Amino acid sequence: MDLREAQRRVDDWISRFEEGYWPPLSNLARLTEEVGELARLMNHRFGHKPKKAGEPDQELSLELADILFVLLVIANEQGIDLDDALERTLEKYRTRDADRWTPREGGGTSSLSD
Repeated sequence: MDLREAQRRVDDWISRFEEGYWPPLSNLARLTEEVGELARLMNHRFGHKPKKAGEPDQELSLELADILFVLLVIANEQGIDLDDALERTLEKYRTRDADRWTPREGGGTSSLSD
């Protein structure tokens, strides 16, 4: 599924409810909460903070997907086409950072474009 389809599916789901989209600052708070959950999981796995006894395992993929969901919600609520925005961002990185790092030997394809 591409980002446009993901945005449509999120909108279809949210449109089922009278409450609709939350206000922007509520969505930002929600995004911050989700990023905090990702930070906690990463700290448990790779940092110096072990999980508490009995604390359930979390799936990294689902924590990332929760963040993506909220990002899609924010984009929808603000009328942003994330497919277009990501294309513009990839072009920015491609041009701005083209000579920033050392290319791998035998390079292969490392372009951010199609």
